[in-house]
Amino acid sequence: MRKIYVADYTLKYLAQERKNPLLFREKVAIATSVDEMGVDTIELNAVTNFKEDKIICKTIASAVKNAAIAIPAGTTPEEIETAWECVSTAKNPVLQVALPLSTVQMEYIYHFKAPKMMVMVETLVKAAKAKCENVEFIALDATRAEKEVLEKALEIAVECGATAVTISDEAGVDFPAEFAEIVKEVKAKVSVPVYVKVSGALFMETATAFESIKAGADGVKSVVEGTAQLKTHRIAGIIAKKGEAYGICTSLNVSRLRTDVKSLAKKVEAGEKESPFSPEENVDISLDADSTIEDITDSAVKLGYTLTEEDAGNVMRGLRRVCEKKGSIGAREFEALIASYAMQAPSTYHVEYYTTTSSNLTSAMAHVVLRKEGEKNITGVGVGDGPVDAAFGAIEQGIGYHYELDDFQINTVTEGKESLGSALIKLRHNGKIYSGNGISTDIVGACIRAYINALNKIVYDED
Repeated sequence: MRKIYVADYTLKYLAQERKNPLLFREKVAIATSVDEMGVDTIELNAVTNFKEDKIICKTIASAVKNAAIAIPAGTTPEEIETAWECVSTAKNPVLQVALPLSTVQMEYIYHFKAPKMMVMVETLVKAAKAKCENVEFIALDATRAEKEVLEKALEIAVECGATAVTISDEAGVDFPAEFAEIVKEVKAKVSVPVYVKVSGALFMETATAFESIKAGADGVKSVVEGTAQLKTHRIAGIIAKKGEAYGICTSLNVSRLRTDVKSLAKKVEAGEKESPFSPEENVDISLDADSTIEDITDSAVKLGYTLTEEDAGNVMRGLRRVCEKKGSIGAREFEALIASYAMQAPSTYHVEYYTTTSSNLTSAMAHVVLRKEGEKNITGVGVGDGPVDAAFGAIEQGIGYHYELDDFQINTVTEGKESLGSALIKLRHNGKIYSGNGISTDIVGACIRAYINALNKIVYDED
């Protein structure tokens, strides 16, 4: 049986198409889910923010047990170095060199003629190969490329060390048999595995993928969910039913796909407003007054927190106080306890004052003044989609550092016009989550205090 390689590019697709960016834990959850489904490679999006992306990539690399981790290498030596730093700790890292080969895209994107693009192919593949053993060359817009140009580029890529090549169809104008013919011709020219990324523009992506496999393609690229994209469960289902007749198989766990793909597809649907991996839905936690330190520590890990013995002890004391009034607590209440009791750090930063303005005509603005122990006041000004977003921007400008906002929740503590608002902020730094809680009758003030509370924990932990 010939094994068909399956690469999942759900994370890459969502990074480019989703209106609301995925949270850190959502990315990790998607990666681990598709890994358990049996995909051979998980493709990540190109690096856009090195500090944050490096942490995300390393976390995914440590969480993924079986699949290789692939990342776009970029188009300069500096970008290749950055991409390699992000993926180098993976069990099986892959650097991807992706370049357009159609005349229209070569000239539109790079203002290159074919000869100059061939030099670029050689330069980038060699640079990627110097960093990583596994290098994949992706021929973008391959269906509109001139046959000689496509074949020459693939020949150069393989000679320079590419261990696989991908025929990618961005135009989406070829019928299955037409695309399969391109694959057949490429297979006759190269000595490395040939993968395909098909288009769903004509609603024949599954048929195109299968025809490509019949023509000799060694692998396909798919997503859990996406518009006009090849779906993992569909190609897996066809191979499961027809694979034996054609002597092909995959490493996909078809039974796992059947049970998991629908729920995961709903979770990653572009534009989803709420966090698809909220604790209530995905983490089963129930703690009471009899819970041990080990129970608390294990439950914290499920939510992405790492508690010290001191933190766990503080949370336990808070848990017992709460359980005097109610029998047990769930995930959300446990997160509030962590925010309130874990790592009560000294207040390095204090809020002196803040002002915010907002209207339906202009962007919101915020002016925040912080006092830092032993130093002069720090001032920051920010603009955002709302007063809270602007306030966070002002804080970051003042301290000179951006932290990934892993989660943000606002709740009311009391009822009535003078009700207290409670804000829970979770910041991620160096792979760890730091939570902060703030309470105020002014919800913007509660959010600012929660952010500063989390910031103080980061500073204290680093010191």
